[in-house]
Amino acid sequence: MRAAPLPSSADVVVIGGGVMGTSILFHLAEAGVTDAVLVERGQLGSGSSSKAAGGVRTQFSDELNVRLAKRSLAAFEDFGRRPGWEIDLKQVGYLFLLTSEDDVRAFEAGVGLQNGLGVPSRMLTPAEAHELCPPIDPAGMHAAAFCATDGHLTPEAVVAGYAYGARSLGAHIQTRCRVTGLEPGVVRTDQGDVTAGAVVCAAGAWSAGIGDMAGVHLPVIPLRRQIVFTEPIAGLPAELPMTIDFASSFYFHREGPGLLMGMSYTGQEPGFSTEQTDDWLPELEAALERVAPSVARAGIKGGWGGLYEVSPDHNALIGREGDFLYATGFSGHGFLQAPAVGEVVRDLYLGRRPFADVAAFSAERFAAGRERPERNVV
Repeated sequence: MRAAPLPSSADVVVIGGGVMGTSILFHLAEAGVTDAVLVERGQLGSGSSSKAAGGVRTQFSDELNVRLAKRSLAAFEDFGRRPGWEIDLKQVGYLFLLTSEDDVRAFEAGVGLQNGLGVPSRMLTPAEAHELCPPIDPAGMHAAAFCATDGHLTPEAVVAGYAYGARSLGAHIQTRCRVTGLEPGVVRTDQGDVTAGAVVCAAGAWSAGIGDMAGVHLPVIPLRRQIVFTEPIAGLPAELPMTIDFASSFYFHREGPGLLMGMSYTGQEPGFSTEQTDDWLPELEAALERVAPSVARAGIKGGWGGLYEVSPDHNALIGREGDFLYATGFSGHGFLQAPAVGEVVRDLYLGRRPFADVAAFSAERFAAGRERPERNVV
């Protein structure tokens, strides 16, 4: 079947076909904005979304992030009904391992904030953490933080679900369509021009370039992160939490009979390369030997590289300047906040008050010296 042509006009054009863009499109269409078009340079979810680890959590240090994450988790729990798609949500919990007293104090404060907002997180002793996650070595740990309602799911299923819902409501999605320029009221692409009342940038790691086209500074840089999968590991608990060594950012969760593992790499330079390399593996292996030596001998059977969209303070850029709206720069937690941010951007477009005031996430904060750091980044 031949794909439908790109419409020549739209009320709003969403740039970016990952989970953020498709969530925004779905929420717009659900609110009656059916003359909405999404353009994606590749296939849906082919950017960062399909390469995400799939973690969903509510444990953040910034109140706005807690609110967005909590709202999103509720949407993920209801995803089978709205928009109506299976996303393989496993609420096995998120476990942060803490090896310094400074981190313990910071997480204690974070748990207090989270509890006040209705998130059932709690502090654990090293022994309690080990009971939840037998592969870890509690030696050297000072404490841990845990939330049982957090977990992980299948990222590409969320993209497919939102795309299905948006199309069912009348929105249009155009893949393999690259934006080449933005002019007042016009989106130029390699498949033709679209006259648009408004534009939404949800282009992830590519957002700075889109912002430049619109004359809006979006300080987002692409940074490669890599993931590996292990061979089957005997004796893994069925309900293994998403586990993170906070000091190193090393994390793992169960993936079939083995583990999915990843971490940041201190030598990684910014750029758009997603090539798999071996230069980060010594750091991964060192962290694995220290954190979970019982599974350190498991063989690696595959993996991939993807891109983080990193902002200067590791917090989101969400806002509106005239007819240009943006939601980007999440620094690793955009996937898990996409349902709530889709609502927020919908309301910003419609001129309604969102459920959470995101004015502090405006891109203007950097020029004004109002950076808002998020501590709990992975």
